[in-house]
Amino acid sequence: MNQLFWYHIVFLGIYYTYTIFNRSDSLAYYDRAEIASRTWAETFGTSTTFIDFLAYPFVNFFNFNYEMMMALFAWFGYLGFVYAYVFFRENIPIKITVFKNFDLLTLILFFPNMHFWTASLGKGAPIFLGLMLFAYAIKNPKSRLITLILGSLLIYYIRPHVFMFVAVGTVLGYMSGKEKISFGKKLFIYISLIGGLVLVQDTILGMAGLEGSEDFTEDFSQFSEGRSDKLATSGSGVDMSSYPLPIKFFTFWFRPLFFDAPGILGLITSVENLMYLLLFFKVLKKDFIKFIKNSPIAVKMSLVVFLLASFAMTFVMSNLGIIMRQKSMVMYFAFFVIYYYLAQKKYDKIIKLKRRRKNRNSEVVMM
Repeated sequence: MNQLFWYHIVFLGIYYTYTIFNRSDSLAYYDRAEIASRTWAETFGTSTTFIDFLAYPFVNFFNFNYEMMMALFAWFGYLGFVYAYVFFRENIPIKITVFKNFDLLTLILFFPNMHFWTASLGKGAPIFLGLMLFAYAIKNPKSRLITLILGSLLIYYIRPHVFMFVAVGTVLGYMSGKEKISFGKKLFIYISLIGGLVLVQDTILGMAGLEGSEDFTEDFSQFSEGRSDKLATSGSGVDMSSYPLPIKFFTFWFRPLFFDAPGILGLITSVENLMYLLLFFKVLKKDFIKFIKNSPIAVKMSLVVFLLASFAMTFVMSNLGIIMRQKSMVMYFAFFVIYYYLAQKKYDKIIKLKRRRKNRNSEVVMM
C-alpha cells in the first residue's frame, strides 16, 4: 500500500501540473470556497454545492491554500483505493494473474485514469471514497454501520442518481445472492435503502428536472437529448444519439481507443481502455451467465450498479473527456465481477485437481 500511496501522490503532481496549463474545476471549487460571502451552512446541498460544503471549513477556518486542498482531496482518493483493496481482498482471497504474469488486483489498483481523476479537489475523490466505503461496509452492515452511513451520505450528496443505482443494486443483490442471509439482516437492508430512496426521490429526479413529471419517459428523453447535445458541442464530442445500445455501452466503457483519443491524456487512457477490453473478453464465456446466477451478493450488487450506471450515463454522455472522468466512478464494480469470475474458475479447477488426486490415491490403496 505504500507504493500505491506514492503512486497516487505522483498523480496529484500530474494533475496539479495539468491545472497550470488547462482549465480545471478544482480552481473553481477553491475560488468559491475562498469567497466568504456565504456561511458554511449556506453551502450545504447536493452535487457541486456539497463539494463547496466540504471545502469551506478547510479554506475559511484552517486557512488551507489551493495546494493544501488538492493534497487533502488526493488523500480522500487514496483512502478510496485502500477500501477498494480491502473490498476485493476480503471477498476474493485467491490471487489471479492476467496477461501471463501480472497480478490482477495490482493492475486494477494502479490503473492511471482512476488515480488521475481522484487526485484533485472535486467530486472524483470523495465519490470514489464513498462508493468503496459502501462496498466494504455492505458485507457486514450491522457491524460497519457508521462506515455504511458515511459512504451512503457521500454518494447521495455528491451524485444522488448514483446513490439510486447503488441502492437498487444492493437490494437486488440481497434478494438473489446465494448466501443464506437472516431475515433480520435482509429487512434492515430493504428498509434502510428503499426507505432512503423514497425520502430522497425528489432530489434525485430534480437532478434531471423530473420532479413532478407527468410523463417520466418523455421528459427523461428530452433531458437526455438536451444534455447529450450540449456535451457533444465540445472538441471531444461524439454523437451517440443514433448509436444502438450495445455501441453506446462500448463507447462508455472502452473509448477513447487511440483513433479518437483527445490529446495526450486520451492516448494514455486508450492504453488503459484496451486493457479494460481485454479483461472484458475474459468473461465472454458460456459459463458466465451460470456464474452470475449462482454468484454471491457482492457480485450481483456490483454487476447491477455497473450496468444501471452505464445505461443511464450512455444517454447523457456525448463527450469523451467527460466519459473518461465519469466512468472512473463505477469501473471498479465491473473489475470486481471479472476478478470474482476468474477466481471462481481457478478455485473450481483446484477442487477438481484435489478430487482427482484423492481418487487416484484411493485406487492405489485398494490395489
